[in-house]
Amino acid sequence: MDQESKTKNSSREEEKKSSTGLEENVGGLLTYLLGFISGIVFLLIEKENDFIRFHAMQSVILFGFFFIFGFVVNFIPIIGLFVSLLMAPVTLVLWIVLMVKAYQGERYHLPVTGKMAEEQLQKMVKA
Repeated sequence: MDQESKTKNSSREEEKKSSTGLEENVGGLLTYLLGFISGIVFLLIEKENDFIRFHAMQSVILFGFFFIFGFVVNFIPIIGLFVSLLMAPVTLVLWIVLMVKAYQGERYHLPVTGKMAEEQLQKMVKA
């Protein structure tokens, strides 16, 4: 391999790093690890990498919604229990899928929350 190829490969690897020192796919996975809590942490500490910031914002929106919705619906007798029982597997599947997609380096947009995350990131950049 010649010197120019090595330089291109190393610059490509550096681009995939974040301001936290993590590779972007690992950072993206970690934004989902603890739900909206890890999303908030990564929004606060990651300043440069858009990939990680997108996944962090999507994590905050999605799992924050599930947390608040689950909290509110549990105050409804009987119906709250059934809704919570239905929400648990849906949340688990989404959690796993989003972590896998982020680890694969895919900027996976959920239908509603993906668009909301992009819009919020644009607002944060302008501010």
